[in-house]
Amino acid sequence: MGLLSGLSNLGLEKLEDADIFKEEKKAAPTRPAPPPAPKEKAPFDEKDVLFDKSAECPVCAKKFTFRAVKTGKARAIGQDPDLRPKYAKFEPAKYDVVICPYCGYGCLLRYFAPLPQAQVKLLREGIGGKVRGVANNPVLSYDDAIQRYQVALASSIVKRAKDSEKALVCLKMAWVIRGKKENVSDDDPDYDNVMAQLRNDENEALKAAYEGFMNARQKETYPMAGMDEITLDYLLGVLAARFADYSVAQKMIATILTSKTANSRIKDRARELKDQVLMEMKGEI
Repeated sequence: MGLLSGLSNLGLEKLEDADIFKEEKKAAPTRPAPPPAPKEKAPFDEKDVLFDKSAECPVCAKKFTFRAVKTGKARAIGQDPDLRPKYAKFEPAKYDVVICPYCGYGCLLRYFAPLPQAQVKLLREGIGGKVRGVANNPVLSYDDAIQRYQVALASSIVKRAKDSEKALVCLKMAWVIRGKKENVSDDDPDYDNVMAQLRNDENEALKAAYEGFMNARQKETYPMAGMDEITLDYLLGVLAARFADYSVAQKMIATILTSKTANSRIKDRARELKDQVLMEMKGEI
């Protein structure tokens, strides 16, 4: 009598003679599938951080679209001493000018808003219909952007904008020129001349910004061009040091370091600027 005899009565006759401890043939172990290869990171495409934004011109009342930067899409990697934000492979300031394709009025996005009738009249007489050939490509080159800043600066002069607005246009134009300078190829056969011209252009724009903000500081109220008093004083200190106007630089630095409202971060930057100014005055830089 086997242990399994009688299973036939239960309908399991095929198992009556089964080998209880018969080893099953082990299937060959299967190798785990290799992990999927990491996807190659797509190369940066400037178009991916831009979108079309609708607008209505405050001068001619016509509707149009312009290219703007998507919030949070560009990766910040630092800041220059004169507050220029630096981004990986991208210069957002190229897209900070809005120009009406119909009448030619241009301004920084910050100032694109309804205008007093007196300014509208000035712009219609001084700008309206006269601007031709302004670049409005899906992706702007540095030269395209610089041209657009020139139109914005001309418009600000014609409409008799505040000094702070004109100064901000000049400051941001300098940032764009610097961006172009940073991207000049070493292989350019005229490299030295190109770099010399760009350095001159950048300095000219920064000098105009310095003059404009110094004027504005004397007669305008804060916030000014989006800056509070401490931020503007720091910027003026940086620009003053750049142009060896050391008495102004030291005055701006002292204002920040003795301020009860300035935060520790900007005070630290002011101390670094102070050290730089002292070294320059001693001829060590």
